[in-house]
Amino acid sequence: MIETPAPSNFLDTIVREDLESGRVSEVVTRFPPEPNGYLHIGHAKSISVNFGLAERFGGRCNLRFDDTNPLKESQEYIESIQEDVRWLGYQWHGEVKYASSYFGQLYEWARQLVREGKAYVCDLSAEETREYRGTLTEPGRNSPYRDRSVEENLALLEGMKNGEFDEGSRVLRAKIDMASPNMNMRDPTLYRIRKVSHHQTGDDWCIYPTYDFAHGQEDAIEGVSHSVCTLEFEDHRPLYDWLIENLPVPSRPRQYEFGRLNPSYTVTSKRKLKQLVDEGVVSGWDDPRMPTVSGMRRRGFTPASIRRFCDMIGTTRSDGIVDVAMLEHAIRDDLNENAPRAMCVVNPLRVVLANYPEDQVEMLSAGSHPSREDLGQRQLPFARELLIDREDFREEANKKYKRLVLGKRVRLRNAHVIEAVDVERDDQGEVSAVLCEVVSDTLGKDPADGIKPKGVIHWVSAAHGIPVELRLYNRLFQVEAPDRGEEDFHQYLTPDSLRVTTDAVAEPGLAAAEPEQSFQFEREGYFVADRFDHSTEKPVFNKTIGLRDTWQRQGS
Repeated sequence: MIETPAPSNFLDTIVREDLESGRVSEVVTRFPPEPNGYLHIGHAKSISVNFGLAERFGGRCNLRFDDTNPLKESQEYIESIQEDVRWLGYQWHGEVKYASSYFGQLYEWARQLVREGKAYVCDLSAEETREYRGTLTEPGRNSPYRDRSVEENLALLEGMKNGEFDEGSRVLRAKIDMASPNMNMRDPTLYRIRKVSHHQTGDDWCIYPTYDFAHGQEDAIEGVSHSVCTLEFEDHRPLYDWLIENLPVPSRPRQYEFGRLNPSYTVTSKRKLKQLVDEGVVSGWDDPRMPTVSGMRRRGFTPASIRRFCDMIGTTRSDGIVDVAMLEHAIRDDLNENAPRAMCVVNPLRVVLANYPEDQVEMLSAGSHPSREDLGQRQLPFARELLIDREDFREEANKKYKRLVLGKRVRLRNAHVIEAVDVERDDQGEVSAVLCEVVSDTLGKDPADGIKPKGVIHWVSAAHGIPVELRLYNRLFQVEAPDRGEEDFHQYLTPDSLRVTTDAVAEPGLAAAEPEQSFQFEREGYFVADRFDHSTEKPVFNKTIGLRDTWQRQGS
């Protein structure tokens, strides 16, 4: 695949203007995932936006874990996220950063808000808080605890920090405006009690800041110039700005939003993806049917194809469904140019070449790629007994069928022309073997008698081919928008989205394939040696994608 520069977008325009006006002297962005699950294709878009901006303008991008909710977070997710970012081809600036590293400073800033009468400890229950909050059309009501004295609030906040109160009994809230048309400004929660160990800080804390309180201040501490997030945070921006304006932060970052990536036939809610894992619908976060980066990697998607897809869809200010066929086009385009060719027979049918010597084996040479000489040649053993795909033979067929038919000729890929003369049957009357003859002097040339073959089929030597396990994947969901509305997304799961066959036989060179090495199995599709299960002793290949490109056809 040919790398092309990302097209300019509204964020590029903002950054360029900020640099030219002198508002910023350096572009600093950040990718701030919460470590409560594996990254998915939507995160890959966010990664490409944040790291891409820094790359294009000579700046830097931080990787920061917003680890403010230890109930749902784990070290496993932290490690997987770092690996995914590196695999996609990006490198963060300096050391990995954590919101938890700033807990001490955030707590002192919370105390400052209390001292200035801009925050208070509230005893309302979660249900009462919702009632007091109001609705989109009705203003909220002030909490009965809103007018506590500064001294009482400071003492209660200290008690929360020291573990003196039960979870859910008290929270720290900002004192803003319960009549604000923006629900996020109606005295939002800044701190809540969570008596659980934290994966980074252990038992040092039993109160934790909310994402809304921590995020902007972390940006300010790190000198972030452009805090880029997805569109659902647009209504949170006034709170982001209010906190920046009311705290003595060391810099003044600004938040900008772009439309999130919602591919068709896909669920990207981490909660729902975790459900699929926990319920055993898939084998894990890296199941090749999952839209996670690790799942796509195991499926055979390449970093270049994912980055290219992110460039293709662009960066806009609106949400929308993106045709997943665009992503499939990106990986086909990449693998078509870069994947070596190989032959694998999925549903074998024996072919016996009646006029070929029983003890003869020819080593035929074939290019590994039709236009990539740098990928070299491969050796294909050719012998009396071969295997072809059962779908490539019919006893009778019309003229549209371009494969092997009794009394007709076909060329074996990279080999001779053969003609079918008879069949053998098993006890059930099914064809168990096709008896053929090799047409003389047809290696690399047409038959001398002028009767040309009708088509070309793939094959392997029965004696030399290696058995392989193929995992054939389909889309996990069978409708375009499985995550829309209140309906249970489980009802849209594709039956048999994974089929496993151990009947397939491949050319012997595939025994040397390395894990994660991709191939085009000629006339079958693109396959990748499984990242974990593949070995020389037991080759395992996952189907990445078929050969047919529906998106390219629709777009032409």
